[in-house]
Amino acid sequence: MEIRGGMALLRDVQEKGLCVDCGGCVGLCPYFRSHRGRVAMLFDCNLEQGRCHVHCPKAEVDMDAVSRKVPGGAYTGKPAGRFRRIVKSRAGQKMAGRARYQNGGTVSSLLALAFDTGLIDAAALTDRKGLMPRPRVVTDVAGVLACASSKYMASPTVAAVHEAFSSGFRRIAMVGTPCQVTAVGQMRCDPLGRNDMDPMALTIGLFCTWALDARLLSDLMPAETDTEAITGMDVPPPPSSVFSLHTRNGPVDLPLETVRRAIPDGCRVCPDMTAEFTDLSVGALEKDTAWNVLICRTEAGEALFETAVARGYLETVPMDPDQAAGLLKAASAKKARALAKVREEGALNRKEGPSVFHMAPAVVDDIMNRTSPLPSPSPGRRDESSA
Repeated sequence: MEIRGGMALLRDVQEKGLCVDCGGCVGLCPYFRSHRGRVAMLFDCNLEQGRCHVHCPKAEVDMDAVSRKVPGGAYTGKPAGRFRRIVKSRAGQKMAGRARYQNGGTVSSLLALAFDTGLIDAAALTDRKGLMPRPRVVTDVAGVLACASSKYMASPTVAAVHEAFSSGFRRIAMVGTPCQVTAVGQMRCDPLGRNDMDPMALTIGLFCTWALDARLLSDLMPAETDTEAITGMDVPPPPSSVFSLHTRNGPVDLPLETVRRAIPDGCRVCPDMTAEFTDLSVGALEKDTAWNVLICRTEAGEALFETAVARGYLETVPMDPDQAAGLLKAASAKKARALAKVREEGALNRKEGPSVFHMAPAVVDDIMNRTSPLPSPSPGRRDESSA
């Protein structure tokens, strides 16, 4: 796998429409900036190798190398990745009444515990102004709770990790979607040897089938919609087939088939639904929205989970077998769809020229033999895409 520079990133990712505005290349140099859901290169860069290319989740991702860094161990291609346990969870008595959680409040509760115990000194989250998501560094529980809600938008959240590090924080938590945590995983592998240390104390991933380009979605809005009046958003469970926006002027519902036009092409080559390269992963349950799915992946993540339960930050119940089976089926289908797309584009395991990602041939065969690519599902429900 070849590490290249900014001009290659522009050619191989942005000009091909694969950029998902994760923020991995933002805040490292003067060249890349994110504005209203898009990353732009402001000036030509003559560096042959750069962290912008190294961090990108759509350029030369070595799935095995990132998996060995976090959660630890070879990349197997299993539907939900490597994990220690899966449970249903929600905010416990310790968190009661502290915020209005869109779903179970698991992410906010875990971050609150991490701040209260000194595990972290900053968190990179996603805030929102109207329709537009914004990366944000928070340093206390109040900041976490202020960001609690689902955004559903592609967001340059990894830029907040760079901002926190530049500000001197060295015990950073990050909450992100699969592409965002893949960028952080790439960063932590550090093949250029440019980081003095790994500042990530905690990574929490969010389930995601795909996100939305905020600018494209804005163009699909009814003309009379005041996007600055948006107070929340949701994808109600089936049989509903709408993307629902809550505004101070009343609800705005968009057909899901219309909303699909705002999906970045980069989402279609993502093989990860459950944010595998993390300490913990969290998602919402379609038919049981008072609870979250919580996946413990690392020893540190499981220890935080156990402390959260013991101290009343979380309450848990066993995962229903049918719900677990549905989750694994959906995650397996996303892997198969992404692999089929990447192979169709000739961007898998190339020895010369750009690849989106690299994966052991035996793992590729296992994924494709496990299930045939299924039609793309409704927008993935995500719990609190910032906190």
